[in-house]
Amino acid sequence: MARRSGQWGRQTLVWLHAVTSIGWMSLALCLCVLLLAGPPSGYEAARILDKQLLAHLGTSSAFTGLMLSALTAWGYLRYWWVLAKFAVTLTQLYVGIAILSPRLDALADAGAAADAGPMIAASALMASAIAGQAWLSVAKPWRHTPWADPRWRTPHFPTWLYWAAVAVPVLDFVVWRAVFGAPAPLLSLIIVLVFPLYRRRHLRLATA
Repeated sequence: MARRSGQWGRQTLVWLHAVTSIGWMSLALCLCVLLLAGPPSGYEAARILDKQLLAHLGTSSAFTGLMLSALTAWGYLRYWWVLAKFAVTLTQLYVGIAILSPRLDALADAGAAADAGPMIAASALMASAIAGQAWLSVAKPWRHTPWADPRWRTPHFPTWLYWAAVAVPVLDFVVWRAVFGAPAPLLSLIIVLVFPLYRRRHLRLATA
């Protein structure tokens, strides 16, 4: 029963990662359509989608991807395709949150006086990058990185960790939206920063 629960937990985490990634890509395409529709309704709708859903799907996709790497044989640094996905994801999160989101606010405020061309191109590029990450997940190209330990053993973590990784993005969305009116990945961020320390200790004890 415990083994079956562990399989379900892992499968559910994979499912959530796929759903949030596809949702992230789909909403990026929605932004393109809305920005092409023009002001005032198109720009404002794009801003609402970005603030209320797209940003959360992006951070949830990144969180579930990191947790899948941490809890399975893929690891953080063992495969080039995993590192490539990390690099693309982190770049997209930074550009999307720190650069594009403020510019979308400015675009919505300016209305017809602003040029939406750069934002349309950026949204299309974001969707294309996520599609490229999906290909990496399916094809898993390239060999091991130089940091792949040949003595590596597949880690075995408690089943509840998989279910916790599924619950965290949901809690971030529901709790923070109820309190502050918008989702925020605070709990996801804390776990992503702290979990590598627990993981390292767990693996060290398992191989001792």
